[in-house]
Amino acid sequence: MSGAIERVGVIGAGRMGQPIIGHLARKGFAVQVHDLDPAKQAAVEKRGARWADLRALARESQAILVCVGYDRELRELLSERGLLRDAQRGTIVAVLSTVHPRTIKELAQQAAPSGVDVVDTTVCRGGWAADEGTLLSFVGGPAGVVERLKPVIAAYSSDIEHTGEAGTAQVAKAANNLMLWACLVASHEGLALAHRYGLDVEKLRKALLTSSATNGALENWGNQTMAWAEDDMAIVAEMASEVGIALPQAGVDREICRALKPKRYRLDEYGT
Repeated sequence: MSGAIERVGVIGAGRMGQPIIGHLARKGFAVQVHDLDPAKQAAVEKRGARWADLRALARESQAILVCVGYDRELRELLSERGLLRDAQRGTIVAVLSTVHPRTIKELAQQAAPSGVDVVDTTVCRGGWAADEGTLLSFVGGPAGVVERLKPVIAAYSSDIEHTGEAGTAQVAKAANNLMLWACLVASHEGLALAHRYGLDVEKLRKALLTSSATNGALENWGNQTMAWAEDDMAIVAEMASEVGIALPQAGVDREICRALKPKRYRLDEYGT
Protein backbone atom coordinates (compact mmCIF):
# COMPACT_ATOMS: atom_id res chain seq x y z
CA MET A 1 0.00 0.00 0.00
CA SER A 2 1.65 3.22 -1.18
CA GLY A 3 0.95 6.48 -2.95
CA ALA A 4 -1.25 9.36 -1.83
CA ILE A 5 -3.41 8.62 1.17
CA GLU A 6 -7.14 8.68 0.47
CA ARG A 7 -8.59 6.33 3.10
CA VAL A 8 -8.12 7.29 6.76
CA GLY A 9 -9.21 5.39 9.84
CA VAL A 10 -9.69 7.11 13.19
CA ILE A 11 -9.81 5.16 16.44
CA GLY A 12 -11.31 7.21 19.25
CA ALA A 13 -14.15 9.70 18.76
CA GLY A 14 -13.76 11.79 21.89
CA ARG A 15 -13.31 15.52 22.43
CA MET A 16 -10.32 15.76 20.09
CA GLY A 17 -11.22 12.89 17.77
CA GLN A 18 -14.60 14.16 16.63
CA PRO A 19 -13.52 17.53 15.23
CA ILE A 20 -10.50 15.86 13.60
CA ILE A 21 -12.88 13.40 11.93
CA GLY A 22 -14.97 16.27 10.61
CA HIS A 23 -11.97 18.10 9.17
CA LEU A 24 -10.73 14.96 7.44
CA ALA A 25 -14.12 14.29 5.86
CA ARG A 26 -14.45 17.90 4.67
CA LYS A 27 -11.01 17.68 3.07
CA GLY A 28 -12.21 14.78 0.95
CA PHE A 29 -10.72 11.80 2.78
CA ALA A 30 -12.79 8.63 3.03
CA VAL A 31 -12.96 8.29 6.83
CA GLN A 32 -13.82 5.22 8.86
CA VAL A 33 -14.17 5.48 12.64
CA HIS A 34 -14.15 3.02 15.51
CA ASP A 35 -14.86 3.77 19.17
CA LEU A 36 -15.70 1.51 22.09
CA ASP A 37 -18.81 3.60 22.74
CA PRO A 38 -21.46 2.79 20.10
CA ALA A 39 -23.49 5.81 21.25
CA LYS A 40 -21.02 8.00 19.34
CA GLN A 41 -21.96 6.52 15.96
CA ALA A 42 -24.60 9.13 15.14
CA ALA A 43 -22.22 12.03 15.88
CA VAL A 44 -19.50 10.42 13.78
CA GLU A 45 -21.79 9.88 10.80
CA LYS A 46 -23.08 13.46 11.10
CA ARG A 47 -19.48 14.61 10.57
CA GLY A 48 -19.29 12.72 7.29
CA ALA A 49 -17.47 9.54 8.38
CA ARG A 50 -18.47 5.88 8.33
CA TRP A 51 -18.70 3.77 11.48
CA ALA A 52 -16.64 0.56 11.19
CA ASP A 53 -15.50 -2.38 13.23
CA LEU A 54 -11.84 -2.44 14.17
CA ARG A 55 -10.70 -5.19 11.83
CA ALA A 56 -12.36 -3.66 8.76
CA LEU A 57 -10.90 -0.26 9.60
CA ALA A 58 -7.42 -1.77 9.95
CA ARG A 59 -7.62 -3.67 6.67
CA GLU A 60 -9.04 -0.85 4.55
CA SER A 61 -7.24 2.27 5.82
CA GLN A 62 -4.01 3.64 4.36
CA ALA A 63 -3.45 5.72 7.50
CA ILE A 64 -4.88 5.13 10.96
CA LEU A 65 -5.04 7.90 13.56
CA VAL A 66 -5.17 6.59 17.13
CA CYS A 67 -6.77 8.90 19.70
CA VAL A 68 -7.11 6.68 22.79
CA GLY A 69 -6.42 7.91 26.30
CA TYR A 70 -3.67 5.98 27.99
CA ASP A 71 -0.46 4.01 27.42
CA ARG A 72 -2.09 0.76 28.48
CA GLU A 73 -5.01 1.27 26.08
CA LEU A 74 -2.66 2.01 23.21
CA ARG A 75 -0.60 -1.13 23.76
CA GLU A 76 -3.72 -3.24 24.10
CA LEU A 77 -5.21 -1.83 20.91
CA LEU A 78 -2.14 -2.22 18.73
CA SER A 79 -0.87 -5.49 20.12
CA GLU A 80 -3.49 -7.52 21.97
CA ARG A 81 -6.48 -6.49 19.85
CA GLY A 82 -4.47 -7.04 16.70
CA LEU A 83 -4.49 -3.67 14.94
CA LEU A 84 -0.88 -4.12 13.82
CA ARG A 85 -1.63 -7.65 12.67
CA ASP A 86 -4.68 -6.66 10.61
CA ALA A 87 -3.21 -3.52 9.01
CA GLN A 88 -1.94 -3.90 5.46
CA ARG A 89 1.71 -3.49 4.47
CA GLY A 90 2.43 0.20 3.88
CA THR A 91 -0.18 1.41 6.36
CA ILE A 92 0.83 4.30 8.62
CA VAL A 93 -0.39 4.11 12.21
CA ALA A 94 -0.20 7.62 13.69
CA VAL A 95 -0.51 7.88 17.47
CA LEU A 96 -2.05 11.16 18.64
CA SER A 97 -2.30 9.90 22.23
CA THR A 98 0.07 11.29 24.88
CA VAL A 99 2.20 8.35 26.06
CA HIS A 100 5.78 7.59 27.01
CA PRO A 101 8.25 7.90 24.07
CA ARG A 102 9.47 4.38 24.83
CA THR A 103 6.03 3.01 24.00
CA ILE A 104 6.12 4.47 20.49
CA LYS A 105 9.62 3.14 19.84
CA GLU A 106 8.65 -0.36 20.96
CA LEU A 107 5.45 -0.38 18.88
CA ALA A 108 7.35 0.90 15.83
CA GLN A 109 9.88 -1.92 16.20
CA GLN A 110 7.09 -4.43 16.64
CA ALA A 111 5.29 -3.24 13.49
CA ALA A 112 8.33 -2.96 11.22
CA PRO A 113 8.56 -6.64 10.12
CA SER A 114 5.01 -6.48 8.75
CA GLY A 115 5.72 -3.31 6.77
CA VAL A 116 3.52 -1.08 8.96
CA ASP A 117 4.94 2.28 10.07
CA VAL A 118 4.09 3.47 13.58
CA VAL A 119 4.72 7.19 14.11
CA ASP A 120 3.65 9.64 16.81
CA THR A 121 1.71 12.75 15.87
CA THR A 122 0.97 14.55 19.13
CA VAL A 123 -1.25 17.63 19.08
CA CYS A 124 -1.14 20.89 21.03
CA ARG A 125 -3.36 23.96 21.56
CA GLY A 126 -6.42 22.17 22.92
CA GLY A 127 -10.02 21.60 21.99
CA TRP A 128 -10.69 25.03 20.50
CA ALA A 129 -7.86 24.52 18.01
CA ALA A 130 -9.19 21.07 17.16
CA ASP A 131 -12.58 22.66 16.42
CA GLU A 132 -10.97 25.29 14.19
CA GLY A 133 -8.50 22.93 12.50
CA THR A 134 -5.55 24.95 13.79
CA LEU A 135 -3.74 22.40 15.94
CA LEU A 136 0.04 22.26 16.23
CA SER A 137 1.13 18.72 15.38
CA PHE A 138 4.51 17.30 16.33
CA VAL A 139 5.43 14.29 14.19
CA GLY A 140 8.06 11.68 14.96
CA GLY A 141 9.02 9.12 12.33
CA PRO A 142 11.04 8.53 9.13
CA ALA A 143 11.10 11.57 6.85
CA GLY A 144 9.49 9.76 3.92
CA VAL A 145 6.65 8.44 6.04
CA VAL A 146 6.07 11.86 7.57
CA GLU A 147 5.91 13.50 4.13
CA ARG A 148 3.34 10.97 2.97
CA LEU A 149 1.25 11.57 6.09
CA LYS A 150 1.44 15.39 6.03
CA PRO A 151 -1.68 15.96 3.87
CA VAL A 152 -3.69 14.02 6.45
CA ILE A 153 -2.27 15.99 9.37
CA ALA A 154 -2.75 19.27 7.49
CA ALA A 155 -6.49 18.61 7.38
CA TYR A 156 -6.74 19.51 11.07
CA SER A 157 -3.43 21.29 11.79
CA SER A 158 -2.21 24.74 10.79
CA ASP A 159 1.35 23.94 11.90
CA ILE A 160 3.32 20.70 11.54
CA GLU A 161 6.75 20.12 13.06
CA HIS A 162 8.83 17.03 12.26
CA THR A 163 10.72 16.36 15.48
CA GLY A 164 12.86 13.39 14.40
CA GLU A 165 12.53 9.63 14.79
CA ALA A 166 9.49 7.81 16.18
CA GLY A 167 8.94 8.76 19.81
CA THR A 168 10.33 12.28 19.57
CA ALA A 169 6.89 13.84 19.14
CA GLN A 170 6.08 12.48 22.59
CA VAL A 171 9.15 14.25 23.96
CA ALA A 172 8.00 17.53 22.39
CA LYS A 173 4.50 17.06 23.83
CA ALA A 174 5.93 16.28 27.28
CA ALA A 175 7.92 19.53 27.20
CA ASN A 176 4.79 21.40 26.11
CA ASN A 177 2.72 19.87 28.91
CA LEU A 178 5.37 20.53 31.55
CA MET A 179 5.36 24.25 30.64
CA LEU A 180 1.59 24.41 30.19
CA TRP A 181 0.81 23.19 33.70
CA ALA A 182 3.56 25.37 35.20
CA CYS A 183 1.94 28.39 33.55
CA LEU A 184 -1.50 27.37 34.77
CA VAL A 185 -0.26 27.03 38.36
CA ALA A 186 1.51 30.41 38.20
CA SER A 187 -1.54 32.09 36.64
CA HIS A 188 -3.81 30.61 39.30
CA GLU A 189 -1.57 31.80 42.13
CA GLY A 190 -1.23 35.30 40.68
CA LEU A 191 -4.97 35.72 40.15
CA ALA A 192 -5.74 34.19 43.56
CA LEU A 193 -3.48 36.77 45.22
CA ALA A 194 -5.15 39.61 43.30
CA HIS A 195 -8.59 38.23 44.16
CA ARG A 196 -7.81 38.26 47.90
CA TYR A 197 -6.84 41.93 47.57
CA GLY A 198 -10.15 42.76 45.93
CA LEU A 199 -9.07 43.25 42.31
CA ASP A 200 -11.33 42.48 39.36
CA VAL A 201 -9.42 39.40 38.25
CA GLU A 202 -10.97 39.22 34.78
CA LYS A 203 -9.99 42.81 34.09
CA LEU A 204 -6.52 42.06 35.44
CA ARG A 205 -6.25 38.87 33.38
CA LYS A 206 -6.95 40.76 30.15
CA ALA A 207 -4.36 43.38 31.06
CA LEU A 208 -1.77 40.72 31.89
CA LEU A 209 -2.22 39.20 28.43
CA THR A 210 -0.55 42.35 27.10
CA SER A 211 2.30 42.16 29.63
CA SER A 212 5.37 40.04 30.27
CA ALA A 213 3.15 37.66 32.28
CA THR A 214 1.18 36.51 29.25
CA ASN A 215 0.92 32.75 28.63
CA GLY A 216 -1.38 30.27 26.97
CA ALA A 217 -2.99 29.11 30.21
CA LEU A 218 -3.87 32.70 31.11
CA GLU A 219 -5.29 33.31 27.63
CA ASN A 220 -7.55 30.24 27.82
CA TRP A 221 -8.43 30.76 31.49
CA GLY A 222 -11.49 28.78 32.55
CA ASN A 223 -11.70 26.86 29.27
CA GLN A 224 -9.05 24.23 30.05
CA THR A 225 -9.73 20.90 31.62
CA MET A 226 -7.27 19.62 34.19
CA ALA A 227 -8.36 16.04 33.61
CA TRP A 228 -5.04 15.11 32.00
CA ALA A 229 -2.67 17.13 34.20
CA GLU A 230 -1.76 14.29 36.56
CA ASP A 231 -1.18 11.82 33.72
CA ASP A 232 0.89 14.35 31.76
CA MET A 233 3.09 15.14 34.73
CA ALA A 234 3.49 11.46 35.62
CA ILE A 235 4.96 10.86 32.15
CA VAL A 236 7.27 13.87 32.60
CA ALA A 237 8.45 12.55 35.97
CA GLU A 238 9.17 9.08 34.57
CA MET A 239 11.05 10.52 31.59
CA ALA A 240 13.15 12.78 33.82
CA SER A 241 14.01 9.90 36.14
CA GLU A 242 15.13 7.72 33.23
CA VAL A 243 17.65 10.29 31.98
CA GLY A 244 18.75 11.37 35.46
CA ILE A 245 17.59 14.97 35.33
CA ALA A 246 16.04 16.81 38.27
CA LEU A 247 12.90 18.84 37.53
CA PRO A 248 12.01 20.25 40.96
CA GLN A 249 9.43 22.76 39.75
CA ALA A 250 7.69 20.09 37.69
CA GLY A 251 7.39 17.96 40.82
CA VAL A 252 5.85 20.81 42.79
CA ASP A 253 3.50 21.68 39.93
CA ARG A 254 2.35 18.08 39.75
CA GLU A 255 1.26 18.18 43.39
CA ILE A 256 -0.44 21.56 42.97
CA CYS A 257 -2.30 20.37 39.86
CA ARG A 258 -3.56 17.42 41.87
CA ALA A 259 -4.85 19.82 44.54
CA LEU A 260 -6.35 22.26 42.03
CA LYS A 261 -8.13 19.64 39.91
CA PRO A 262 -11.32 19.42 42.03
CA LYS A 263 -11.39 23.21 42.57
CA ARG A 264 -11.44 24.07 38.84
CA TYR A 265 -10.21 27.66 39.01
CA ARG A 266 -11.98 28.56 42.27
CA LEU A 267 -9.80 31.50 43.31
CA ASP A 268 -11.72 32.04 46.53
CA GLU A 269 -10.79 28.54 47.74
CA TYR A 270 -7.13 28.60 46.76
CA GLY A 271 -4.60 28.71 49.56
CA THR A 272 -7.03 27.66 52.28
